[in-house]
Amino acid sequence: MKANSKRVPTRFAPETWFEVSPAVLAPFRVAKEEQFERLKDRLLRERLEAVVEPEVNCQLRRAANEAAALAWVTPYPLFVFPALFEEKAEAALRRADPERVCQSNQEFLAV
Repeated sequence: MKANSKRVPTRFAPETWFEVSPAVLAPFRVAKEEQFERLKDRLLRERLEAVVEPEVNCQLRRAANEAAALAWVTPYPLFVFPALFEEKAEAALRRADPERVCQSNQEFLAV
């Protein structure tokens, strides 16, 4: 020990215990996922009712999945998904049959 060092007495307060409970975020996310899936299914079903060709059916389902993947990474997926799905569905219909797109749009908008 050094000559000019001084010993300081230490005192500790009594231990304090408390419980920490994590914030419950899972139910909100689950509810949001359920709403999102219902919206996706409803919009896809509406589009599929106007289409009978199996190859277009597959392309529309792929468009819905792509739009869902893009929408889910945004802060507001329920708000963004309908517009993204509409764009992806139109592109899928154009690739499938360019002449039928105009007829399909008129039928879809008439409903």
